[in-house]
Amino acid sequence: MPCWYYEKKDLVNTPAGKAGLDPETEARYRREGARFIIDCGTKMGLRYDTMASGVVFFHRFYMYHSFTDFPRYVIATCCLFLAGKVEETPKKCKDLVKAAHSLLPDRHIATFGEDAREEVLTHERILLQTIKFDLQVEHPYSYLLKYAKSLKGDKDKLQKMVQMAWTFINDSLCTTLCLQWEPEIIAIAVMYLASKLTKFEIHDWEGRIASLRQNWWEQFVEGLKFDILEDICHQVLDLYSTPARDLTDSPPPPPPPPPPPPPPPQQPTKRSPTKEPPPPPPPKSKEEVPAPPPPPTSQPPPPPPPGFPSSFNYPGSFGQSQYYGGGNYPNYPLQGSFPYYHNYPGYMQPPAPNTGFPYGQQRFPPPPPPPNSNYRPQTRRS
Repeated sequence: MPCWYYEKKDLVNTPAGKAGLDPETEARYRREGARFIIDCGTKMGLRYDTMASGVVFFHRFYMYHSFTDFPRYVIATCCLFLAGKVEETPKKCKDLVKAAHSLLPDRHIATFGEDAREEVLTHERILLQTIKFDLQVEHPYSYLLKYAKSLKGDKDKLQKMVQMAWTFINDSLCTTLCLQWEPEIIAIAVMYLASKLTKFEIHDWEGRIASLRQNWWEQFVEGLKFDILEDICHQVLDLYSTPARDLTDSPPPPPPPPPPPPPPPQQPTKRSPTKEPPPPPPPKSKEEVPAPPPPPTSQPPPPPPPGFPSSFNYPGSFGQSQYYGGGNYPNYPLQGSFPYYHNYPGYMQPPAPNTGFPYGQQRFPPPPPPPNSNYRPQTRRS
């Protein structure tokens, strides 16, 4: 498998840089693509590891290709589509395209072409060939939780530190840290940064030897230098000094059009003499006046089925039931809570375990008889 970790000099000599794109613009394109993947994944209800895998695929793809050759939002949609299948949270391509179009302006929607779904599927094959079908990606999230469990101290402060470190990992996806360091090193760096900001001093941890004077992170990664942690922390903090995201990426809007000229003044027109209204027609004779239609006769609804209590027909939302006629009484609204099965506990509930009965068909004891009736429960003859 290829090595996906690069030196800083390699991150400068990327295909986009060789194509004439300055480093600031390339970094902005990477931020916009990563944030778009996170926004689109959040809109689709995907997990955090799926979105993180899509961002890693995005960064790896543009280590071999330039932003000038492949539109970044089309590739970002492909990366999220592939990450959903890799992390076993697949989404339909048309749904991803619909979510992407809802987040992008018209200028970037045009880069998807006439058939956006086919465009995404075509670029997915290019993406797979570019990343050499290396689909297994590790993220710092699991290492953060693993390392935090071994620390000792105030639980409230520890929880606050872990939450802040988790946020730093989310934001670090907008940088190229995933192309520089392993996930366990990134997890330790964000934990160090969060502990300093939350003033949670790490003095004790599981397996600590009092006679050895060592830093807390050396028990997880041996030989990890403080300079590396400091460099990662600076890259994360520099992210917050960048301007806000701009998905439009378009030149300033043109000046507003000049106002329309005022309409020419209307020439006064001569008023025509008013005409007298025509006289009303003569009243019709009594023989010509039609007789009024007879009032509609309303037929009372048929009586309820025998044996039903009087409180059966109060407002509800069930409508006609399959148990009591199933449409034999079309003018009689079978509404409300039915006196037999609908008030019985467990109606239309999922089957109990190991019963073998399908959904909504549990076996119940005989229903109670209605009041003032000769109802007798039917039993199967042997």
